Amino acid sequence: MGHHTTSKSSIVPLIDRLNKYPIGLVDNDKLRQILAILFSEEEAFVASRFPLHEATLDELAKRTNYPTGQLAELLETMANKGLVIDMPHKGVVYYLLLPGLIGFFEFTFMKQRADLPVAELAKLMGEYLYADPQNGQASEFFGSKTPLTRTLAYEETIPVSSQVTSYAGAREIIRKAGGGAAGLCYCRHKKEHLDESCAKGAPVEGICISLGSAAKFMARRGFAETKTVDELLAIIDTAREHNLTHITDNIRHKPSFICNCCSCCCELLAGVQAGYTEGVGKTGYRIAVDAESCSSCGLCVKACNVKALEVATAEKSRQLAIKEEVCLGCGACLSTCPKDALTMVPVTEPIIPHKKKELMKQILKEKKRLTPFVIDGVKQKLKKMLS
Repeated sequence: MGHHTTSKSSIVPLIDRLNKYPIGLVDNDKLRQILAILFSEEEAFVASRFPLHEATLDELAKRTNYPTGQLAELLETMANKGLVIDMPHKGVVYYLLLPGLIGFFEFTFMKQRADLPVAELAKLMGEYLYADPQNGQASEFFGSKTPLTRTLAYEETIPVSSQVTSYAGAREIIRKAGGGAAGLCYCRHKKEHLDESCAKGAPVEGICISLGSAAKFMARRGFAETKTVDELLAIIDTAREHNLTHITDNIRHKPSFICNCCSCCCELLAGVQAGYTEGVGKTGYRIAVDAESCSSCGLCVKACNVKALEVATAEKSRQLAIKEEVCLGCGACLSTCPKDALTMVPVTEPIIPHKKKELMKQILKEKKRLTPFVIDGVKQKLKKMLS
């Protein structure tokens, strides 16, 4: 396949547009190579002209000066590639440009495909994300005070009297959603193209859960398969058998996904291990150990997905040490303890934005990038008033 040049004519305006999202993309040569593979010249131009909100075909035609027929075909291709989301509503289709992360980077590896050089992309994306942990893309993703994602606790580890169960548990979120879809794990699939595999033997297929309108889009475009509530709950059971950590949007109202993450493949948890200990929102719990019962066997250390546990030698004895500032409070380690020496104890309840829009505004405010979002909102209100 032919790739367009990484010239200013297409790539730079696209990067400028993507950097209006809460999680932008740090501009460097690796990023430009990635975008040049994912976007054709026309696609990059159209993407650069997207507003921050959803837009109809006619609105995008005005912004791009493309004939509606030609533009519709282009947007169809972009939706199939996972670059934009199409949302049919009451006979009108609305389109939304996906951010890079969480967005089209993930969609690139969420289905088997022959339309992209996936091995090349896997290498480029790996180099791009963690080549410079302190000043590169990792710092952009994990650097805000308010994290984009949060951890979910294992419900069976939370006291019945707890007030956090309704938003801390994967099962509760799935039941409220009424079903969804499931597909490939982006992280493990990408690892496969680097000739690597999960150390925990976690599944690649049918393990990543999407909910709500995101699930409908993913099923419609071949990124996932529609699943019932019971089928999604079975996926949660599989994840727990492999001691995986559940991660979702950092919102209380209608989260759009549940990832089931391991320490060796997950890029979110890699960020925590790289030192961004607040980069993924924690539950309202932490692990505690009963020193008298603990045999220091180390099974929980292997299960922990952020390396928050270690067996240390002190005064000729081995003791389990817990890095409380790292622990997510997910409970993935609990079932591995043969002595039942681990428990979940409540700590400060996390502050979680109610809806996605509140989360986006908060992160943009922290990064001092809120102005374009506010201006876009004002334009939308004026448009509604005048229509």
